[in-house]
Amino acid sequence: METAPGQGHLFPNQVLSAEVAPRQELILSRDLLQSWQRRIQGHQADLFQGEPDIARQSSLFGSDHETVIDQLKPLQLTPLPLSFWRWPNSPHHGPAVYLVMDCPADLNTPLLLYVGETIAADRRWKGEHDCKAYLAAYAEALAKAGLTNQLSIRFWSDVPESTKARRQLEQQLIQRWLPPFNKETRARWSTPFTAECS
Repeated sequence: METAPGQGHLFPNQVLSAEVAPRQELILSRDLLQSWQRRIQGHQADLFQGEPDIARQSSLFGSDHETVIDQLKPLQLTPLPLSFWRWPNSPHHGPAVYLVMDCPADLNTPLLLYVGETIAADRRWKGEHDCKAYLAAYAEALAKAGLTNQLSIRFWSDVPESTKARRQLEQQLIQRWLPPFNKETRARWSTPFTAECS
């Protein structure tokens, strides 16, 4: 492209063409990935072990949602493979809150990676879902670093039927657990698996 006399170039010393150099792949090191996992575990470990969260302010008058949240014991929910939605018969139906977790071999507690809610537990995971892309990128990064994953999804059916109440419950769980793949908390953990997927 010819430029007019005196007109500057937006990209000096660069040639723009359809044959642009391939983008360099971001490789996350084993140490970086394990450090990221340990930071998340540092927040979630006490919650998994049932110890009180002293940073959480309690309400003077109490709340039904606080009581419901306190009843959630993620490790008591049945873990399913992420491909459960391909089964001929889904083990879960109706409203639910679902939790996506990993159990890294070198940590003594799991990691809660994502919290979601649905009106139809048997259908929510079938279609497009941002979290699926994050989990695929996470699993791929772990594999490239020589680390394994034990990803699972767990459904909690003892939730309100009202979508508004269920979404409130979901938000309260996100604020308590701070799962790194929820949009509300990605920045806190500098989640590296969402850059191409958001």
